[in-house]
Amino acid sequence: MTMPLEIVTLPCLSDNYAFLLHNAETGRTALVDAPEAAAIRSELERRGWGLDQILLTHHHWDHIDGVADLRTAYDPQVIGASADAHRLPDLDLAVAEGDSFTCLGEEVSVLDVSGHTIGHIAFHIPSAAAVFTADSLMALGCGRLFEGTPDQMWQSLQKLAALPGETTVYSGHEYTQSNARFALTIEPDNAALQHRCKAIDAARAKGEATVPSQLQEELDTNPFLRAHLDSLKQAVGMTGASAAEVFAEIRARKDKF
Repeated sequence: MTMPLEIVTLPCLSDNYAFLLHNAETGRTALVDAPEAAAIRSELERRGWGLDQILLTHHHWDHIDGVADLRTAYDPQVIGASADAHRLPDLDLAVAEGDSFTCLGEEVSVLDVSGHTIGHIAFHIPSAAAVFTADSLMALGCGRLFEGTPDQMWQSLQKLAALPGETTVYSGHEYTQSNARFALTIEPDNAALQHRCKAIDAARAKGEATVPSQLQEELDTNPFLRAHLDSLKQAVGMTGASAAEVFAEIRARKDKF
C-alpha cells in the first residue's frame, strides 16, 4: 500500500501560499509556486527535505520569485505552462491542458484556467483528491481578470467545478475573510455561507489559514461558482441572463467592493 502525499500549506510574503508535497516512501518533495525562497528553504530545512520539482501556475512575481534561489540550492525540475513559458523562469517541462506528468509517483493532470492571466494552469492530482488553483478559483472567490475575459474565467471555473466535490482546493492567497464579506452582499440568506463566514472569522482570529478549502464547500458558498443558479441570478437582478453575464456582473461588483 502506497503512502498518501503529505501536503503542507506554507505562508509566504504577506498573504501568499506555497504548497510542499512530500512522499515519505521515496523521500522526494515537490513545491507548487515559489513566492519567496527564504520561507520555503527554511521549512524544507526544518523538515529535513530536499526539493525535486517546482510546479508553477502562472507568471506573476509573487508566484515565481523564489525559483532562481531554489534552483541554485536544490536543482529541481521546473514545470509550467507552455503558453506562459516566455514569462516564466526557464522550464524543464512545458505543459498544456490535457497533458499529464508524474509528480512524486502520482499522476498530475493539467487544466488551462486562463482568466486571471492568459496561460494560467491548475494542477489536479486525482489520487490525492487535490487541485492547485492559485489565483483562478480561490477560497470564496476568484482572481481578478488582469488578462482574460469574464467568459474565459467562467469557462475555467466550470472545469474546476466539474471535479469531484470532495476535492481539496489549494489556492494562492489568504483573501478569504474579505471574500466572505463580499459573498454575503450577494447571498445574505445563504445558510451555508453564513456558517462558513463564522468559521472563517474564528480561524483568522486565531491566526489560522483558511486555505485549503473543499470544492463542495465552494460550490455551496462561492458566488463566482454559482452564477448559473436561478436564485443567484435573481439576487443580482439578472433573471434570464446567461451564467457568463451574471459572473461578469459579480466580478465587476467585487472589483468595486
